Amino acid sequence: MPPRSGSNWGEQSQAEFGPWRCHWRRLGSKQSPALVLLHGFGAASGHWRDNAADFEAAGFCVYAIDLLGFGQSDQPSIKLDNRIWSLQLQKFLIEVVQGPAVLVGNSLGALVALTTAVFAPELVVAVVAAPLPDPTLIQPLPLRRSPWKRKLERFLVNSIARLLPLGPLIALLRQPALLRLGIGSAYSNPARINQELVKLIQQPARRSGAPGALAGMVRGMALRPGAATAPQLLPRLSCPLLLLWGKQDRLVPVQISKKILAYIPKNRCDLELIEGIGHCFHDEDPERFNQLVLNWLKAGNISA
Repeated sequence: MPPRSGSNWGEQSQAEFGPWRCHWRRLGSKQSPALVLLHGFGAASGHWRDNAADFEAAGFCVYAIDLLGFGQSDQPSIKLDNRIWSLQLQKFLIEVVQGPAVLVGNSLGALVALTTAVFAPELVVAVVAAPLPDPTLIQPLPLRRSPWKRKLERFLVNSIARLLPLGPLIALLRQPALLRLGIGSAYSNPARINQELVKLIQQPARRSGAPGALAGMVRGMALRPGAATAPQLLPRLSCPLLLLWGKQDRLVPVQISKKILAYIPKNRCDLELIEGIGHCFHDEDPERFNQLVLNWLKAGNISA
């Protein structure tokens, strides 16, 4: 039997996405409705260490993937943004899951889930975003940008990505003391920041492809077209959405959640603000997170 908890949970395997290998894991029967867990920036599928078993016990076949550049997936130096990660997820849903699924995402994973629900709605039953970050929710991109302005933006972003000393920076930040400090900014509950969590985030940063992948993320996320940003994706969302936001989130302030509600009809979005929780609700208080998600799915009669 595969482990049901801890960062090594689930039966693990590899899938292909173009020329790259992508790591994924599963817990539960393939005949059960599918639920896919999507990690946040800097994390990996192991970050759902105390979530998968509860969802499996509730009757779901639980999957999780490492997005390109993270975890045990390949770290290409191409431009990486939520469109590429969404294509990775779509291929995974078609070839591995072989059908639609409920998508549960933390932070960057929530943006990938939203992107997939808009670009491939036939593959997504519902989205749980905990929380949903995107800098364009603070400063939306203009609907039209002149060609010269787009060229200037590309030049500046590519120059910055080339000049940034990402290798030495990653080497510095992956030191345990600094890494714990960084993780602490995302957690309101320091008791959850243990050696298992530090190792989970530290290991991918030690790989040789980490600087190139990070540079690709800088380029990709900064140069996305407006159609791939949350303000333009949210009005096109057709499936139910649950937003879960920690009131003590220091990385993506809770005020952003109110901006999201302005982009989407209220009958398609439920918002829960959680007291005493930071940026990683699913890992800070997994029991409460799991129950909230399962109650919402049950109330909406939602399954894959």
